[in-house]
Amino acid sequence: MHSVSVKDLSLSFGPVEVLQKLDIDINDGEFLVLLGSSGCGKSTLLNCIAGLLDITDGQIFIKGRNVTWDEPSQRGIGMVFQSYALYPQMSVEGNLSFGLKNAKMPAAEISKRVGRAAEILQIGPLLKRKPAALSGGQRQRVAIGRALVRDVDVFLFDEPLSNLDAKLRADLRVELKQLHRQLKNTMIYVTHDQVEAMTLADRIAIMRDGSIQQLAKPDEIYNRPVNRYVADFIGSPSMNFMQGSIGAKGLTIGDVTLSIDGYKSATKLAKDDVIVGVRPEHVATGNDVADAVYCTKVTADLLEPMGADTLVWTKFAGHEMRFRMDGQVRLEEGQEVEIGLSPENLHLFDKVTEERL
Repeated sequence: MHSVSVKDLSLSFGPVEVLQKLDIDINDGEFLVLLGSSGCGKSTLLNCIAGLLDITDGQIFIKGRNVTWDEPSQRGIGMVFQSYALYPQMSVEGNLSFGLKNAKMPAAEISKRVGRAAEILQIGPLLKRKPAALSGGQRQRVAIGRALVRDVDVFLFDEPLSNLDAKLRADLRVELKQLHRQLKNTMIYVTHDQVEAMTLADRIAIMRDGSIQQLAKPDEIYNRPVNRYVADFIGSPSMNFMQGSIGAKGLTIGDVTLSIDGYKSATKLAKDDVIVGVRPEHVATGNDVADAVYCTKVTADLLEPMGADTLVWTKFAGHEMRFRMDGQVRLEEGQEVEIGLSPENLHLFDKVTEERL
């Protein structure tokens, strides 16, 4: 049985279609991330699952039960918002127990649940403090704890880490992953941060304009993006794109021709114009150049030192290209660098549809 199923879901505000006939089946205990840029519909979809928005068409099932028209409180979900949404006049303990008290739960059970959540989230010493006396990370833990005490089957997270600084986001990301491993609950997580998506998700649904572009495991999305949009969205820095064409001699990019033997195509390759993609980390440098199918020298036009590696900007076959090098290699702007390309590291897309070939 799927934990959450969205069937043919659509949502419109007047003439504006926000979500378009979405179908998703989320497995029991799965961590699914809804990823996309602002305005793509990911938070809207989460709010539909939560029951905060009434859908125009379709159905939503949670644990096999049709909850399409159920109130949020009847759906068996716990939600954590981008804003902490804590009651400022209440202590941490009061915030955690408030919903349970309203549900007329016995005091002993409330105490047990609050204590368990505090232990899991390591906020035991903070129970008597009020939100104003907490850091951003501590407030977010309390917000997660408020969902945790409800002992629900499905947790919904709407960009819960976006208000935190980079280091704290990284720390809480690890804690969320450990929390999921410990609880084994189904979690649906909305973010625009691809690093969060890649590190947290069992599967990622990449959204664009109210539809799902690709739903797959992180490594599949990274290695075999279904179209140019997904390829460009996943990866930091983003993929290099160049105009090319497939002919009798192989793939031609500007004045460069290389073999495409070894390229894993999704469709039969026709002799036609294509968009060629290659990730900066898949451009061979240093000792790896010897194993590449095509080798050449380029000029380092601009350097971006990042510590462990350096991002190099250059021109290749008339196109702007970026590639990564070992950060310990000494390199100056204007210096020549040998690079290599291999067909198994290329991504080819139809010039018109931008679908993967």
